[in-house]
Amino acid sequence: MAGGPTTPELLAAVGEAGGLGMIGSGYLDAAGTRAAIARVREITDVPFGVNVFLVDRADSDAALAEVGGPEAVDRYAAAIGPVADRLGITLAEGPGFTDFDQDATLAALVVDPVAVVSFTFGIPGRDVVEALQEVGTAVVVTVAGVRDAHRAVEAGADWLSVQSSEAGGHRSTTTIGEAPDEITTVELVRAVRDALPDAQFVAAGGISTPEDVAAALEAGADGVQLGTVLLRTPEAGTGALHRAALADPRFIESRPTRCYTGRYARALVNGFVAGFDQVAPPAYPYLHVLTGPLRSAAAEAGDDDVPPLWAGSRWRAADAYANRSAVEVVTELWDRAAKPLPR
Repeated sequence: MAGGPTTPELLAAVGEAGGLGMIGSGYLDAAGTRAAIARVREITDVPFGVNVFLVDRADSDAALAEVGGPEAVDRYAAAIGPVADRLGITLAEGPGFTDFDQDATLAALVVDPVAVVSFTFGIPGRDVVEALQEVGTAVVVTVAGVRDAHRAVEAGADWLSVQSSEAGGHRSTTTIGEAPDEITTVELVRAVRDALPDAQFVAAGGISTPEDVAAALEAGADGVQLGTVLLRTPEAGTGALHRAALADPRFIESRPTRCYTGRYARALVNGFVAGFDQVAPPAYPYLHVLTGPLRSAAAEAGDDDVPPLWAGSRWRAADAYANRSAVEVVTELWDRAAKPLPR
């Protein structure tokens, strides 16, 4: 979970419970990623990994061209301008392309290996996969469908993270212009298992209870990946506004939306999502850069009607684990799922 929730303390707690914690390096540069790795190593010796966003300039350009080019970003800036004015800030002008220091980050992970490197938004080249594997790192690719699962296996991935539409935050489609489907975690797990009977993979998306874990395992997953259910643990770095919104009965829906970054990501439906979901262009990472000052200002002002409140489809089910330690959450979800559950 990029952007702050995955603290060293959260990774240590998940590892203590027998899971694998992942640093969300998506918006860090290489130096920031190295610093995050060092902080985790200062407090724990459990295995952990790093998640990397794969950003493709050609794909970004193609998606933007489909909606009229850079002028689409300008039009969106004009549409959300009144929100920026209300918050007393200026939107980022002429937001440019960035790949978040991708190549330097990958080079750093070869020089200073971690147990696992996972990829989101794309399929790494075989040269990248092999370079990581040669230094003892297992490679994981996040996929949102059967076609990309095949591609990831062909690239040499050690295992997959199979992510359904129920997942909170960004959906790991490999093209920006791709419209989101509505496949559930169980449906996608079954489809991938049928297509790739020998592949190793974990299921991601809407997993918030022991019943969810058991259903994913019964459908064919080898394990599960948790996100939203850990956001309210004391070890997570979730902001106070986001943490409170996850418990707030005013929020009744989560929805995939492009309105914050230009890529589809599932968030609670607040005023910003309701107002701009339909007009946001597929312009990643341009919209991410454009809306950055707005998102930060809203969070600082305590205005939950504006910033992204990432949440999976079953965020309400995660209420049962609010404010409990990550060790307890991971242990209970796995242990109870492995035993017969009450009917």
